[in-house]
Amino acid sequence: MDVSKQKLVIIDTGCANLASVRMAFERLDVQPLVSSQAADIEQADKLILPGVGTAVAAMKNLNERGLVPLIRAAKQPLLGFCLGMQMLAEASEESMSADGSEGDLIDCLGIVPGKIRLMEVGNLRLPHMGWNQIEHDETHPLLKGIPSGSYFYFVHSYALEVTEATLATCDYGQPFTAIVARDNFFGAQFHPERSGAAGARLLQNFLEL
Repeated sequence: MDVSKQKLVIIDTGCANLASVRMAFERLDVQPLVSSQAADIEQADKLILPGVGTAVAAMKNLNERGLVPLIRAAKQPLLGFCLGMQMLAEASEESMSADGSEGDLIDCLGIVPGKIRLMEVGNLRLPHMGWNQIEHDETHPLLKGIPSGSYFYFVHSYALEVTEATLATCDYGQPFTAIVARDNFFGAQFHPERSGAAGARLLQNFLEL
């Protein structure tokens, strides 16, 4: 299929800066549709799950919009960015009770293995913000033409632990999952839309899957 003719749907989670994600695909000659409608999501060739903010707010929005079963049932390739990737995991520590103390783990979508945990970074600063390198074995088509050691732009304080579904790692205090894959679901902890040529290549590779 001609990539430019694909029906690409950016799932409207209600808590994401969707304009920059949309423009990143427009630069690749793809005109994405931003939607939370079931018919649009089910008929898409590819899906993007963006996210900013907290896991609590994001999962609340997904549930209120009836998006959880739609995302879990997706058969087409889906790529989550940043918090969108974290929502694919089993659960997240990023939850606070009303009095500001740590709450229980919040259930996420449960699509990829592992939990989202507050990063243990020693004397380094949180959030992990800025350019950092990812390491991978250069075999997966999502990373075609992106050498191990390439730099991407990160902004986060929580991260997915390294699991058997990890495609690429990054190190900030300790290794964490930078890219995850399970079946037709993919996630990138960094922001491809803010990662220059390497980020654009990753998006192009996703469109070509």
